[in-house]
Amino acid sequence: MSSQALPFIHFTWIILFLFFFRVQGSEKLPFHRLPDNVQPIHYDIHLVCDMQNFSYVGTQRVDVKVFEPTRTVIVNSVGLEIKTVSYKNNDTLLVAQKIDDFEAEEKIVINFEKDLEATSKGTLIFEFKGVISEKLNGFYRSKYISEGKTKYAAVTQFAPTDARRCFPCWDEPKLKATFDLSLTIDKHLNASSNMEIRTEISSNSLKTISFHTTPVMSTYLVAIMISDYDFIESSVGNTSVRVHASKEKISQGEFALQVGTKSLQFFENYFNIPFPLKKIDLIALADFSFSAMENWGMITFREAVLLVDSQNSSTSKKQKAALTIAHEMAHQWFGNLVTMEWWTHLWLNEGYASFMENLCIDNLYPEYDVWAQFLNTKFIKALDLDALDNTHPIEVPVQNPSEITEIFDQISYNKGASIIRMIHKYIGTEDFRKGMTLYLNRYIYSNVETDDLWRALEETSKKPINRIMSTWTRLKGFPLVSVTEKSSNDSNTRIFSLTQERFLINGSIDKTNNTWMIPITFCSAENPEKVFKTIIFDEKHTDIAIEDVPEKMWVKINCGTIGFFRTLYSNDLMKLFIPAIRSSTLPAFDRLGLLDDFFATIVAGRASTVEYLKILKEFKDETDYNVWLCILNHLKKIGHILSKVESLHQKFKSFGRELLSNVYSKLRWNSSYNENQLDTLLRISILSQLVSFEDKDIINEAKRRFDMHINKQNILPADFREFVYKAVLSDGGTDTFEKILTLFKETDNSEEKNRILASLGAVKDMNLLQRTLEFSMSKQVRAQDTVKAIHSVTMSYSGQLLAWQYFKINVNSFIDCCQKQSLETIRLNLDWLNRDTKAIEDFLNVQ
Repeated sequence: MSSQALPFIHFTWIILFLFFFRVQGSEKLPFHRLPDNVQPIHYDIHLVCDMQNFSYVGTQRVDVKVFEPTRTVIVNSVGLEIKTVSYKNNDTLLVAQKIDDFEAEEKIVINFEKDLEATSKGTLIFEFKGVISEKLNGFYRSKYISEGKTKYAAVTQFAPTDARRCFPCWDEPKLKATFDLSLTIDKHLNASSNMEIRTEISSNSLKTISFHTTPVMSTYLVAIMISDYDFIESSVGNTSVRVHASKEKISQGEFALQVGTKSLQFFENYFNIPFPLKKIDLIALADFSFSAMENWGMITFREAVLLVDSQNSSTSKKQKAALTIAHEMAHQWFGNLVTMEWWTHLWLNEGYASFMENLCIDNLYPEYDVWAQFLNTKFIKALDLDALDNTHPIEVPVQNPSEITEIFDQISYNKGASIIRMIHKYIGTEDFRKGMTLYLNRYIYSNVETDDLWRALEETSKKPINRIMSTWTRLKGFPLVSVTEKSSNDSNTRIFSLTQERFLINGSIDKTNNTWMIPITFCSAENPEKVFKTIIFDEKHTDIAIEDVPEKMWVKINCGTIGFFRTLYSNDLMKLFIPAIRSSTLPAFDRLGLLDDFFATIVAGRASTVEYLKILKEFKDETDYNVWLCILNHLKKIGHILSKVESLHQKFKSFGRELLSNVYSKLRWNSSYNENQLDTLLRISILSQLVSFEDKDIINEAKRRFDMHINKQNILPADFREFVYKAVLSDGGTDTFEKILTLFKETDNSEEKNRILASLGAVKDMNLLQRTLEFSMSKQVRAQDTVKAIHSVTMSYSGQLLAWQYFKINVNSFIDCCQKQSLETIRLNLDWLNRDTKAIEDFLNVQ
């Protein structure tokens, strides 16, 4: 499953609450794991679906194994009307005397008059009714426009615990079974599921479609789709690959089909394990709560993620589509073929798929340079979140559904991917691949825990992986490695002193005294790309002797910014990097890592913001996109804390415009012939930031181009639209706001709608900001997209205050699970502002 990335903002908890409030509609309730006395072997499910009334009638036969005599059977079920349940074993037929519905625990207890005897196989028969709901979970409906009409698709989203909303089941990942599914639907509709169609029989206005039997699988991976979609098709060997979308948008599925086909082939070759199904569908949905879901053989995507429109899709959108498709393809092996035993090990699914998506796309589309972008999109985001005191370990003991939802976060996805990237480098490419293949073959069609993965990697690498990695999965947070240099009696030897401690962004000292087993690499100015020494640092302090490196030559640890930790150098050692930053002889990955580590230390109060701004001036001639993306992220954070002091904020914007002047003069607005993709992304980022810094020339040019766009004289490139919309709104009034809203209403392109929602908050008029908040909650905005508009409002200080008032008026409480980390971030920003305001002002006054 692919999550929605959460921005580093002060009002995250407000936005999240509103998101969950609208999408989920109700509070998640506690539950206990099911007893193991009766377990499923095979489900045979038939649903008769009424798309006019959004309801269905179900009949289900479940072959079960009864391990000990019992008069009660407990299964998961919520929101279903269970009509009858009976049990058949050979010639014995028992009808349930009573069915108790424990809604709070999302289960039913089926009571029989006599014991179900212990047996290798019996059959439970259920008759039930259900609703195709408006919520974006269970079996729900997704609205779309096709042939000028409003239509609905019926689709499932069962992860993590919502199969129980569609049919009664043992809704836990360990309780795997095989499935036969059949659907009775209107004759004019189509249906898809995990497997290919076995039979299709028509009768009057209806038809019944049955699908082939699935492999043994978990309930959360079962999938159904009913619509009048079209599809396009390709193949890999004997496996059909299809992309499904509405008739008007199916042509936008060509890129997804290309990536789907190539990535399926990549993973078959990488794991040396053929894809076990005969088809795989990639389905675009207008209403969808996640980016994508890895249902086995039937992957579902948010439409805005999967489809690529040559006229309206940006460069970054195309990359996101590729990475998301690869992520879900990786799950077909890692998650579906081999599945976590329980949600405690969720990171095995998500962290690994988040790593493999980059490995795959780097192989298929090397021009994207995804590993360099990984540092900003995953690695640094995980470090930022994991530095909070209220973070959680990668492995979190999970008891109930609300906790499962909480850990679908950047720790499971991004920290998980980052520590796998670290161990991949430590083990080596080939031993890592062999370990993955061993792991998948050993546990095929079964369930695993984290230690099972480490044992497989240990066997192929002959390194103490379990001992090393347990410190990274079971301890919360990560270490800060402080580096100083000690005097040496030998002129050919330099001695570096390393100390590790948990890094906390609030600047406090960790009292747990934990230590990590850290793979530490060393490189130097003599050969910046070459690692000349590797150690495992597993103590609080150690001294490392380095020979034949001259005294004034820089030495860097964590070469390539691979290790999941931060580094703090002494002032003397830090100064040695400055010439290499100016000349770019320090590799880009290391420039980025060095700067981001230093920025984190200033947020934590270990160094002054002014010292950071001085170092930042050394990057004025920087040309690397990913380094600049890191810098721009820092500038946004500093700008955010200064936004409460208007005079100082304006000085900071002037500083920012000067800092960006050189890179802008090289790139300007128009691309050069055969420009590489990263330069295109850099231009977009620089122009967007200059809009935020209120550069008058950039805003005037944006207004000129917007007028031509509105008048159909020269349509804006998709890459430019969001920052151009922000530019004209920031300098416009009601007339401009209405023009932007008209664009929103006239387009049926999801990406374009999202760009506009993300831009609306740039307007300065408070009445228009209020309208934005109200518009975000209207029926014109899909529930999953509400957060984008509200987030845009909170990007200014006045907008934050308005959003807060709006929040208080419209909701009476907010979600506890989203509150703690975000309130900690608010406190940190206040501390940072109070600590450094005077020094920043003095520095900016002389620039």
